[in-house]
Amino acid sequence: MIHPFKLLLGACLAWTLAAPAGAADLPKVKLFTTGGTIQSRASNRDKMMEYTDGRKVEPQELLDALPELKAIADMSYLEISNVGTPHLHNTEQQLRLAKAINEWLARPEAAGAVVTHGTAMLEETAYYLNLVVKSDKPVVVVGSMHPWSAISRDGPMNLYNAVRVAADPGARGQGVMVLLNDEIDAARDVTKNNTYRVDTFVSRDLGPLGYADSDRIVFYRHSLKRNTAHSEFDVSNLSTLPKVDIVYAYQEADRAPIDALVKAGAKGIVLDDNADGFPAATKAGQAKGVVFVQSDRKGSGRVMLSDKAAAKGLVTADDLNAQKSRILLRLALTKTRDPKEIQRMFNEY
Repeated sequence: MIHPFKLLLGACLAWTLAAPAGAADLPKVKLFTTGGTIQSRASNRDKMMEYTDGRKVEPQELLDALPELKAIADMSYLEISNVGTPHLHNTEQQLRLAKAINEWLARPEAAGAVVTHGTAMLEETAYYLNLVVKSDKPVVVVGSMHPWSAISRDGPMNLYNAVRVAADPGARGQGVMVLLNDEIDAARDVTKNNTYRVDTFVSRDLGPLGYADSDRIVFYRHSLKRNTAHSEFDVSNLSTLPKVDIVYAYQEADRAPIDALVKAGAKGIVLDDNADGFPAATKAGQAKGVVFVQSDRKGSGRVMLSDKAAAKGLVTADDLNAQKSRILLRLALTKTRDPKEIQRMFNEY
């Protein structure tokens, strides 16, 4: 006859083996919150703009609204800020965000990171992180087009999918990613394409990396450009970044904006296309040590390498838009002012 204590012990052991995994067994993902529409409330549930009436959504509220996360990740969070995009991410906040993410991902137990952000300038922060995060662990930047208070808000599903991607081993080595509307896009390639629609983020030339589908996370391509763990840029000991500005070209644009920015202390200027008034001002700025990058306002396609441009000391932006060219130029200027070396960086990143 088996002793009753042994029966009880056997039953307990069997229950332990069959019990679902606890938080300690799940991938550890940290949420870094910065604000934006995904953390905003409007006065009415049908209001999709000017949603600054109510109290901002706090990080814990984001997580509490998604109990499903408890089955896929062991979540923690750090609040960087909680403001709208126009007020977000001055250089101090950008550096703080990158350093905090790097500190987290350096821990052996860390599986990945998710960053909430306003959509207006989300692509710039995502590309910046793509250049300065020093880990191949997944980093996913997420936002929403509808506020948290909306009847049909997209924020919770976007956040849920972002965590799924950050916790997925297959996302490792993909660089920093952007997740909205079930699509996974490379931070380098994606841009905001529409002011209000939920399918606003697109990678025009190359398409998404993959999708966050209901059955699994699936990737179809991999970026070949240098990023994250393979990047040469390091902000760990920086307290500021060089001033870089953008000048937009249009019919009859004159040199005044370029001259003014050089006088204001710009170390670099991105020319978003070209105009008759620009060459003389560019030459004068170069004489004062300013580095110029030639971008293009079309929104798609490359600014190709050119012997003519190189002879003038201009760096060409490849297929980076002006706002991302600005990010790369700021970081490039922390290492060199040589246009040839900066051109190498634009070719590789």
